[in-house]
Amino acid sequence: MPPSAADTPTLFALHGLGLSRRLFDALARELDGAVDVIALDLPGFGDEHESPETSVEQMTESVVRRIREHSARRWLIAGHSMGGRIASLVAERTMSGRSGLFGLAGVVLMAGSPLSPEPMDEERRRTMLDWVDDGPLDDDQARTFLDQNVGAPLPSALEQQALADLRRTSPDAWREWLETGSRTDFSGDVSALPALLIAGGEDGDLGEDAQRRTNGRLYPRSRLVTFEGAGHLIPLERPVELAAEIRAFWAQEAGTGPIVPGDASRAIASARTSSRVRAGLAERALSDDPDYQPQVLTSAQLTTLRAVADRVVPQDGPPIDLAARVDAQLAEGTGDGWRNAELPADPVAYVLALDALAGFESLADQDAALRDLGTSARGALSADQLTAWFEDCRVDLVRQWLAHPATMARVGYDGYATGGDTALIPGFRLLGAEEREPWEPTARSRR
Repeated sequence: MPPSAADTPTLFALHGLGLSRRLFDALARELDGAVDVIALDLPGFGDEHESPETSVEQMTESVVRRIREHSARRWLIAGHSMGGRIASLVAERTMSGRSGLFGLAGVVLMAGSPLSPEPMDEERRRTMLDWVDDGPLDDDQARTFLDQNVGAPLPSALEQQALADLRRTSPDAWREWLETGSRTDFSGDVSALPALLIAGGEDGDLGEDAQRRTNGRLYPRSRLVTFEGAGHLIPLERPVELAAEIRAFWAQEAGTGPIVPGDASRAIASARTSSRVRAGLAERALSDDPDYQPQVLTSAQLTTLRAVADRVVPQDGPPIDLAARVDAQLAEGTGDGWRNAELPADPVAYVLALDALAGFESLADQDAALRDLGTSARGALSADQLTAWFEDCRVDLVRQWLAHPATMARVGYDGYATGGDTALIPGFRLLGAEEREPWEPTARSRR
């Protein structure tokens, strides 16, 4: 069944050096109906070639502004080459809460420049800088650049399009990237984000090995795909294969979690919500890793806990992997600050209790098994200890469910939107039954 307009994600696409938003025309056609592609011209390139705001910082701010104006509910950000660095910076600022954006679900990098200094042959860098000493690239220079960056000749129409974009590129933007933008070492944490990394098998500086060393480390939750025979200009060379990888990335990983309603997303993105709170909600809203590896529990224990979670917190619609989130909570040591005196430390208690419940996921009457859990000793735990553990377990599972911003919207909670970063923001003024403030998202969200 095709997705509805409300469920269709938006992909903001950022081109590489010397190109324009037209780089993604074929990709947009291939993804039509599955992903809404919004390709942007970066300052100094394409229709924005006269813009003077060509530094990496200014490009990043420009992209943040345009994403904010679009008001997408769930979105991906994609970047090719130079645009990959801008995409990662936007992602970092979004996940830190500083950008004032919300709803980022994942990142797609195509031969992406990393946040660390871009690997590049210095002799080639000097040659490319010499090209713009007297103005924009001429026909021969544009042709040389294009030929160096494809695995095989492009169709004539695409070739002419790319050459035209190269020739109209701002010399200042070209020089700014090669002299400063590609060399600057940016820092930031995007480790929670799912990412799809695409490399060209015939790419040199930013090929498979470089992607693994740089963006692969930046995004530990990433999958690297190499298109054999492709060069550096992947969106022009392989739009069909690229679209297939993006559709699979969304369907199998980035788009599998619950949807946060649009009005709740706007409240979280607004100045009423602090950057710190927005950052926490942004991470909680990410879809769970389908390949999650437990950190405290064994794989068998995690399977058992997932079965328990399905009975304690039945979920309709796209699910949250509550068991995996509890396992991560145990690894981080961030519980609710309270422990029954009869129980060992939380990680130990979970291991012993789940061993005692081994095979629970195969039982026909799981609810009866849970009701009988505290009637007798099992394994290393007494009946009283099992009762106490199951109480803690239920609390942990429900806490993880309630912490998701989609659940907050579902139950009508919007208390996160009463304290921004700077100016004093009025809180609740209407206290009567069924009275809601005009700014409250739950006044319009489906309950």
